Amino acid sequence: MGLGEADTRAKLIDPALHARGWTEDLIRREETAGAIEVVDGRPRRRARGRIDYVLRVRVNTASQPVAVALIEAKAEDLPPTHGLEQAKAYAACKRLNVPLAYASNGHLFVECDRVSGFTGNARSLSEFPTPGDLRVRYEKTMGFGLESPLARPLLMRYPGGEGTRRYYQDAAIRAVLEKLARGEKRALLSLATGAGKTYIAVQLLRKIAAAGQLRRALFVCDRDELRNQALTAFQNEFGDDAAAVSSGNPQKNARILIATYQTLDVDTEEAAATFLVANYPENYFSHIVIDECHRSAWGKWSQVLTRNPDAVQVGLTATPRQLEVSERSREAEADREVNADNLRHFGEPVYEYDMGQGIEDGYLAACEIVQRDIFLDDKPGNERETGVEQADLKDKTLRDANTGEPVGWVVTRARYDAAAFEDRLLLPERVAAMARDLFDHLLATGGPEQKTIVFCARDRHADDVATVLNNLYAACCAAEGRRRLEPYAFKCTAASGGQEYLADLRGASRHHFIATTVDLLTTGVDVPCVRNVVFFKYVRSPIAFHQMVGRGTRLDATSGKLMFRVYDYTDATRLFGQGFVTRPTTVRVSRPGETPPPPSERTLQVEGFDVRVTDAGQYIVTSVDGQARLVTVDEYRARLARRLVEEVPSLEQFRARWIVPPERREMLGRLPDAGRSALLVRALAEMTDFDLYDVLAELGYGLAPRTRPDRAEAFGYKHADWLSALPPATAATLQALTAQFARTGTDGLESPEVFSLPEVVRAGGLAALRSLGRPAEILREAKARLFAA
Repeated sequence: MGLGEADTRAKLIDPALHARGWTEDLIRREETAGAIEVVDGRPRRRARGRIDYVLRVRVNTASQPVAVALIEAKAEDLPPTHGLEQAKAYAACKRLNVPLAYASNGHLFVECDRVSGFTGNARSLSEFPTPGDLRVRYEKTMGFGLESPLARPLLMRYPGGEGTRRYYQDAAIRAVLEKLARGEKRALLSLATGAGKTYIAVQLLRKIAAAGQLRRALFVCDRDELRNQALTAFQNEFGDDAAAVSSGNPQKNARILIATYQTLDVDTEEAAATFLVANYPENYFSHIVIDECHRSAWGKWSQVLTRNPDAVQVGLTATPRQLEVSERSREAEADREVNADNLRHFGEPVYEYDMGQGIEDGYLAACEIVQRDIFLDDKPGNERETGVEQADLKDKTLRDANTGEPVGWVVTRARYDAAAFEDRLLLPERVAAMARDLFDHLLATGGPEQKTIVFCARDRHADDVATVLNNLYAACCAAEGRRRLEPYAFKCTAASGGQEYLADLRGASRHHFIATTVDLLTTGVDVPCVRNVVFFKYVRSPIAFHQMVGRGTRLDATSGKLMFRVYDYTDATRLFGQGFVTRPTTVRVSRPGETPPPPSERTLQVEGFDVRVTDAGQYIVTSVDGQARLVTVDEYRARLARRLVEEVPSLEQFRARWIVPPERREMLGRLPDAGRSALLVRALAEMTDFDLYDVLAELGYGLAPRTRPDRAEAFGYKHADWLSALPPATAATLQALTAQFARTGTDGLESPEVFSLPEVVRAGGLAALRSLGRPAEILREAKARLFAA
């Protein structure tokens, strides 16, 4: 049997590369975050993620190495092309922003050129290109020399080293600097919310400054909260040279200015750009970075760019480039126009990192989507809510929502589309039913005290939802005889001064759990602890939708947050785009040519509807062929099972790899979503009492799963003869270790601290294992028997 991938790399590929001049400093191991799991109430990384081996070239000993290619190892007994389909190789090159991909089995190698589209024939590894060869190839492909003045920022080192930056952040920074090195001055980056766009902006300007090419820079963001976050990040690198612009201080003595669209007076089409024009003459800035460049009012805020035509201009967006939405609405059309304006000005994104890739890499929280259907006056043949006709209101109680004055049905519109619900038409029974359904889901998924954002139609709707949720919570606490943690649900909107509650939503663990909002929390708010994003409002804007979902994507090590849920009551998730696999939508958001209601139209409250909320399916957002896709839970499980069996064909091989920690970590890292797919499937299947071994063995090989306590107990009686043949202290120690497995699983069994536990020490501890030879060998045999039980 030939060498596996890891041994092929270490024993065959690495020596051959070194012989061709690839020293250790020119080979970068780019490792993704991997899985997170909570053990004994503490979150920790459970498995290494994917490791990409990147080849880099260096101009001189003081310069930053520049990535030019990736190389993938194959098992010695497989052809070098195994698993390296052209599409896969191109996706990896794009993800790492390198033009070349190589694969080798330790004897032969093949090359895939992303730019030319050419895949070469297998050649001897002794002929592998040298660093000099690949530098020439890179410079020819990129259209510039690494020693040219414009390429100097590429050669600037990261001030604090490369330990903190992530692979895609480096790829994004290089992509921008490569475009600038060709003499161009505009670049667009598209990265998912939570991917660290501010870090990228800071490091990008830091490298340009270190190269002596930065005179004065402007970073534009949306809202004060983002400005404060950005100021801290920039001052960490630039010190007092970075300053926040306010309406009373344009900060003309600073080198890096951080300003909001609002302060510059360019946030709406009606804004006059007075502050911008009065304080900063044309070409005042040498570099401009626009955060949230997908926002509306392009015609106004683009003055920041057009007044500085000589400046290097970089746009940052969290919205995918392709906004394919089949419906017609003013909001969707406005989004298309903003998107087109961005592409026209900046060009196609030089680098993209979407939510699906972030989930797969382990840098963003996994996302489960729970879709719900709402039926009004459910009758045979009724569809889920699309609106109500005037005739539907004849037998209802109608009142003016502001005065309480009774209103006759004859004064109502001929039709109210669903988007008018809780806006022009208030439906208390609908609010109560939706809030009840959401509360029941919270009870079933960890309890009511989960940090949650509920997007509502209007301020009054946010008030109503908060009131119903508070009543449900009070009743729940009374029924269970426990103290209420208050405030529980609270309105957090711009009109209500909700900005003051953001710190409580983010930081308080014993109050401020559910924020009902309209659009205050859409962008510019970093709340990693949010576990649920809820759509009670009809959303028409794809850009706004992606921003809303982005409130949940951040991981939170403090609370051990691994995933978040989107509860979709209004089919908002249709706005993921046509590329997503979603059920057909019957929601009618707008009617082409429909005349909007007059501003003076009464808002009505309607009582008497019978409201029913039903299940409409569960989905998982994951990466499929390098793009974010929405798949059913069953499809997600099937993808995981298929990948597992591809990696490890039999249960016996799976068990053999599981008991060896490095092999298990490598195996888990190759599963979808950086190995977190297994954790997510376990959570969705409510198998928290099962070790991941049993979750995966059942999924991939049909093994009947055992809970951790059951498996530990079976170890004791199935292997009683083996245990009785051991010295009593050794047997007792192994029994104590399996008891630890029953509590915390494989990781707890292998933890370095396990031999310090009192029960293990009392049984005999490490010394009892040493009495028979190497403790690792004895422990390995015990694990083999444990998982064979």
